[in-house]
Amino acid sequence: MKQTIGRKLARLTTKVVVRSPRAWRLFRGVTRRNFDALAPEWDSIRLANHLAPYERALDALPSSPRRALDLGTGTGDGALAIAGRFPHAEVVGADLAEGMLQRARRKLPAEVAGRVRFEAADASQLPYEDASFDLVAHANMFPFFDELRRVLAPNGWALFAFSGGDKTPIYVPFDRLRRELGERGFTDFADFEAGAGTALLARKRDRS
Repeated sequence: MKQTIGRKLARLTTKVVVRSPRAWRLFRGVTRRNFDALAPEWDSIRLANHLAPYERALDALPSSPRRALDLGTGTGDGALAIAGRFPHAEVVGADLAEGMLQRARRKLPAEVAGRVRFEAADASQLPYEDASFDLVAHANMFPFFDELRRVLAPNGWALFAFSGGDKTPIYVPFDRLRRELGERGFTDFADFEAGAGTALLARKRDRS
């Protein structure tokens, strides 16, 4: 029952927030509470290959990021996937739900602890400076396009992955992603499929 309500809430929130980002303030609190409640069982209820499209897109990056941000990191699997592929990258996993972050911190392997950290942050108002990251990744995460553009460095990459394709509760159609990103100066779009899911990469154009 809790999972069903959570999926319906995530689907509704995604539709509303993509259309009107200012509406996020109406959903922020209930979304945080929902994911805090799901945190104890989160790792056991996801698809075994939930990161397959995310990892496929990571493999296609043309260069290694120096600093990467995994937004909506949950219990940290996306951030750890980045750290595993790019051994010199500094990685931040950010999430709204402290319950998720507590579990992510407990899972942090000692060998990457010096360059991976997990922080509480609201993706609509990130506590990071402009152009802070070479990669900003989202796995089943609400997009906030203006904030993404702000924190991503010129020629940096945005990654969107949906573990169950269009069946994912938090899902944005790729034509909508392309339109929103294209209006903000993103180019070099690439689509991927892996497992049951899909992913999209886009590069922030350097306007200097």
